[in-house]
Amino acid sequence: MRIGCRAVYRLGVNRATRLSGVKPSATSWTDMSERQARPASSAEPVDPLRVWFRFIRLSRRVTAAVAGELRELGLSIPQFDVLSTLSEREGLTQQELAARLYVTKGNVSGLIDRLVEAGLVERRPIPGDRRSHALHLTPAGAEIAARGITAQAAYVARTLGRLDEAELRVFEDLVVKWRELARADSVI
Repeated sequence: MRIGCRAVYRLGVNRATRLSGVKPSATSWTDMSERQARPASSAEPVDPLRVWFRFIRLSRRVTAAVAGELRELGLSIPQFDVLSTLSEREGLTQQELAARLYVTKGNVSGLIDRLVEAGLVERRPIPGDRRSHALHLTPAGAEIAARGITAQAAYVARTLGRLDEAELRVFEDLVVKWRELARADSVI
């Protein structure tokens, strides 16, 4: 039985192990809570699933931290995603924006409606295309996007930015390699 990553995270390692039939390694997932605070010594084998869980937990922690800072600006993460994407490339259609954000066009549609109502985004007609509109930031949208980007950059500087150049280079190389492996394994 193959269990997806989200299912493993929700079920917990022990239950997922029983359901999948995958046996824990010598570094065991079962003692993960005891070892979570300390890095594995270089003499111990590294368990990819333990690294996965640490990565997921870190992702949730930093997302929550950035969400808190964006909330102070009156933005949700999805709203900020739209505004920051449009600050990089205005004139996208909703379909192009959805593809860049890895969400459905339907998800983007309601989000854009709310941002238009808030006066942060505007839809402009595309000559020769009666069905699509180009999305642009209003001056207020550009200003709040810039403030959100500044808040995000400050958080990154306080956390990831404290790694030295060599550590950051190794980390980036590993993330890029993992991304390529995930893309190659993708069924989408």
